[in-house]
Amino acid sequence: MSETNGLRQPKRASEDLFLKLGVVPVPDSQKVAAAIQHLDEFRHKVRSFVMAMESCVKCGACAENCHTYLGTRDPNNIPAGRADLIRKVYKRHFTVQGKLFPGLVGAQDLDLETIEKWFSYYYQCSECRRCAHVCPFGIDTAEVTMIGRQILFWLGIGPQLHTATAGAILRTGNHMGLTQAGIIDTLDFLSEEIAEEYDGLKVTFPVDKPDSDILYVPSSADFALNPNTLKGAAMFFHYVGANWTISSRITEAGNFGYLMDQNRVQREMVTRLMEETTRLGCKKIVWGECGHGWRATKMYVPTMSDLPASRRIPMTHIHDEVEAYIKAGLLELDPKRNARSITLHDPCNYARACGHSDNMRVIMNAVVPKGAFTEMTPNREANFCCGGGSGILFDDPKMYQYRILASNKKAEQVRATNVEVLCAPCSICKAQLYPMVKEHKLPVEVVGLIDLVGNALVFRD
Repeated sequence: MSETNGLRQPKRASEDLFLKLGVVPVPDSQKVAAAIQHLDEFRHKVRSFVMAMESCVKCGACAENCHTYLGTRDPNNIPAGRADLIRKVYKRHFTVQGKLFPGLVGAQDLDLETIEKWFSYYYQCSECRRCAHVCPFGIDTAEVTMIGRQILFWLGIGPQLHTATAGAILRTGNHMGLTQAGIIDTLDFLSEEIAEEYDGLKVTFPVDKPDSDILYVPSSADFALNPNTLKGAAMFFHYVGANWTISSRITEAGNFGYLMDQNRVQREMVTRLMEETTRLGCKKIVWGECGHGWRATKMYVPTMSDLPASRRIPMTHIHDEVEAYIKAGLLELDPKRNARSITLHDPCNYARACGHSDNMRVIMNAVVPKGAFTEMTPNREANFCCGGGSGILFDDPKMYQYRILASNKKAEQVRATNVEVLCAPCSICKAQLYPMVKEHKLPVEVVGLIDLVGNALVFRD
């Protein structure tokens, strides 16, 4: 259901979905004790969590910088207020003041009602980390959200969207449940489209090709929602003569394990990635357009793979690859093919987590005419989230309404640029921005950055 005791909540995953992920849901009578035990474990393992619990002075800097609070005006969506849902319990159980004088320090016992609030508000936070960007103490409230979601997962509480997607990952190696036959069929169709659209240009999509130099990992959403991003990537690899392939066993740049279970589900994705790289003999991994997926890869794969540094496979993002070729003067590009006014959305996990901003602008300025590109205000690491980050792409009515509220600030930014095209180089951002554009009646087309690259490439006989 969408509401419990008046709380806005996503549709809840069934017990069967959790069992398929190896999680036995905890009975209500044991949930409180189990949650407190997990909190105790986190406070001993994660120093930044303890800092978040003990350093916030409620200065309010995060409030007006959070798109979720700006859209809903719900005090529990102020980052500090959202963290308080755990902080009050932390104080009650793990501080002397909270144990002796709970009323004086804002401490409270954990109960099932509070756990329901965790489920509501930790799945309204998009983990965009804009609050951390402005916090004078450097508190990263997204980490509190991640811990809250992980505890909920262990209790057997989670959205159907995230839990079913995690199941699809373990079953097929991608979020969409695509089979090898479906993957090959779709890519063959895209090859035909490229030939039709670009004067007979013959571009193939190698799948499971042994002894490939590059393993390209696209978002599975590109197969359904963003085919031009897939086409742009293939055209780029074809242009530079790359020996590349896509794996049918790990056709997923995203990682919903990172968004709800950073243990089994995320680790399984890392293991599959390493196995496929070895099986296909690849020397480098190139990541597709997915913000959270790139952060999970860049920051977690090196350690989660359990490989010594000498055996780790180099990993890079396709934006970095394209930028390098542009700077080396190795791509002939015709910007006039993208001759419409355009702005760029900085995905949160690129700009605030990975320092991934300059490369996108190098590409943008090379593939559109001079003067066509207008920056949003603010931009780069100060940019606002699309409203759908961390996979909160819920379509049940109450949560869909929330998604649109959460996109208010982004819509305001886009409208102010007065452009025709909105470039969103992340698959989750695109999935959020398509309905945002519709509901806010914005006269823009949403495209990926690699879409523009493919369209601008000049192929010579």
